[in-house]
Amino acid sequence: MTTQHQHTPGADQIRRAPKVLLHDHLDGGLRPRTVVDLARETGYTNLPETDPDKLGVWFREAADSGSLERYLETFSHTVGVMQTRDALVRVAAECAEDLAEDGVVYAEVRYAPEQHLEKGLTLEEVVEAVNEGFREGERRALESGHRIRVGALLTAMRHAARALEIAELANRYRDVGVVGFDIAGAEAGYPPTRHLDAFEYLKRENNHFTIHAGEAFGLPSIWQALQWCGADRLGHGVRIIDDIHVADDGSVKLGRLASYVRDKRIPLELCPSSNLQTGAADSYAEHPIGLLRRLHFRATVNTDNRLMSGTSMSREFEHLVDAFGYSLDDMQWFTVNAMKSAFIPFDERLAMINDVIKPGYAELKSQWLFQQTASTSGSVVKGS
Repeated sequence: MTTQHQHTPGADQIRRAPKVLLHDHLDGGLRPRTVVDLARETGYTNLPETDPDKLGVWFREAADSGSLERYLETFSHTVGVMQTRDALVRVAAECAEDLAEDGVVYAEVRYAPEQHLEKGLTLEEVVEAVNEGFREGERRALESGHRIRVGALLTAMRHAARALEIAELANRYRDVGVVGFDIAGAEAGYPPTRHLDAFEYLKRENNHFTIHAGEAFGLPSIWQALQWCGADRLGHGVRIIDDIHVADDGSVKLGRLASYVRDKRIPLELCPSSNLQTGAADSYAEHPIGLLRRLHFRATVNTDNRLMSGTSMSREFEHLVDAFGYSLDDMQWFTVNAMKSAFIPFDERLAMINDVIKPGYAELKSQWLFQQTASTSGSVVKGS
C-alpha cells in the first residue's frame, strides 16, 4: 500500500491545499474580461483583442517568447486600463478573490504606484485604492467560504529614478496594508545598486524589501542584491543554479554565493511557468527548483503573472507534482517556507503556519488515508 508520504496529490487536493504566495504582480493577474471592461470604461483603445477569450490567448502567446523584454511589453495593456481609482479597486478586489478561490491563504501582491498616474491620481491615492480593493476582495472571499490575507508590496521600476520616493511611500503605509518594497523591470543594464539610497533608507527604518534578481541576469545581480543592497528575499533568484556544480556521479558542490544563500536561509521567490516563458528554464522537469528543493534551499513556489502565464498557484504545483512526483508533504514544505519568509510579524506568521497551514494539510492527508482504507477494505470484501 502506498504511504501518505509517497502519495501524489490530484488536482482537487492541490486546489484545496492551503497555499502561500510571495511573488505575484497585480498588473499581471487581471481577468481578461476585466481588461476589456476597463478599456471600454476608461477609453483605452490599444487592446489587440476585445473578445475576452481571444485576449487571454493573446496575452499568453505574446508572453511566451523566451525574452524577458518582450514579456514585459504585455504590461502596457494591463497598466493602461489601471489608471483610475475605480479600476484599481476592482482589479485588487478580484485579485484577492481569485487567489482565495485557488486556495491561497496568504499573499503578498506587488505593483508599481508610479505606473498608475496617467489620469491624475497621486501616489497616495493609488496605494489607498489598491488597499481598499484588497480589503473588499478579502470580504467577498470570506462570504464565499474562503479566507485570505493580502499584503501589498510597493515596487519601484529599476529603469526609473523614483525608488527612494516609493520606498518612503511604502514606509508611510507600512501599518495600513503595505508590507514591504521591491524593485522590478529589465535587469540587464539596470543593476539594483542604482537604488542604494532607497535600500539604505529602508534598512534604517527597519523595513522589509525584496529585489528582482537572478532571473534574466545571473549571479552578479544576486550578489549585488544581497551584499550591496541587503535584500531580505530574492525575487526569482533562479540563476543561483549557476553557482552549483553537479558532477557526473551526482555529487554536488556549492560555490561561495550559493552556500551563503542556503546557509543564511535567504528565500527564493521561484516562478516556474514564468521562467519557462522568459527562457530562464527549458522545462518544468529541468527547472532548478527540483535541485534547490533537494538541497534544502529556502525555495518557494509563486505565480509571477497569472494572466501572462495562464497560471495559478494550483497549476504551478500541478506542474511540479507531474515533473518531480511531489507529495502533499512537499507542498507543505514549500508553503511553510513561504509563510516563514513573509513580511508580517513573526507571531502572525507562526499562527498562520500552526493554525491554518499545518491543519489544512493534515486534513487532506487524513481524508486520503481514510479513502485508501475504505478502498482496501472494499477490495478485501469483494475477494473474500
